[in-house]
Amino acid sequence: MERLRDFHAHSNYSDGRFLDAMVAAAEDAGLDGVGFADHCNVSAREEAREYAARYGFNLDVTHERRRRAIRRVREDASVAVYDAVEMDYDPRDETEIRAFLADAEFDYSLGSVHAVDGANVQVAANFESMDDADRDAVVDRYFERLLALIRSDLFDVAAHVDLPERTPPLRGRATDEQYRRVARAFADSRTVPEVNAGRALTESGVVHPAPAFLDALREEGVPVTVGTDAHVPDELRERAAFLDDFLAERGLDPVEPDGV
Repeated sequence: MERLRDFHAHSNYSDGRFLDAMVAAAEDAGLDGVGFADHCNVSAREEAREYAARYGFNLDVTHERRRRAIRRVREDASVAVYDAVEMDYDPRDETEIRAFLADAEFDYSLGSVHAVDGANVQVAANFESMDDADRDAVVDRYFERLLALIRSDLFDVAAHVDLPERTPPLRGRATDEQYRRVARAFADSRTVPEVNAGRALTESGVVHPAPAFLDALREEGVPVTVGTDAHVPDELRERAAFLDDFLAERGLDPVEPDGV
């Protein structure tokens, strides 16, 4: 019987732990495979370059070195190990993203909307002083950018497709109509959304996509892939077990990204 594969984990080539420790965790979790999709931003815009420098997201420079490291860990691993990337998406950067992905030749790519109007949507402090109308507008702009990501045809996977749910001031503000619009866009695209367990075991218990969003995807016949979004070994083990149960309970049969 085929076991779970985790297509979204991080390593020390962005904000995770050493590759060998993360691979060992995947083996401990009984996975069939683990994909390292480290953060990457290739925008030439000063704001984006400062953000990447601040957090050490420089896979655009180190991906060949990481590829050599992945080849080495594959030699001893009992699980498949994939060479992937998680790209920050902004419509203004599509030319740079397309050129980088064509040149780097990853096994597959994830695209993520992390920011709206320069504000990281995961940082609650960015939105605490806003009134309800302004918060709703942020969520609306997030989904507009997500639609642009899907329609760009740049990525194999769209990561954590309702990221504002992680953020208390923005949580619960997405509408059924926004979910349906995005689901229809996925139905017409090669890009697939992921079931992402990055906040599933926290107090908030957020699983991406939210239940109403997942229902909309299923109604449109949109397949999903899966990712723990783990940064440390214990996260990978715990979230992999959670995803096994989550998929079984909901009768989901995840697909692999193009390129795998």
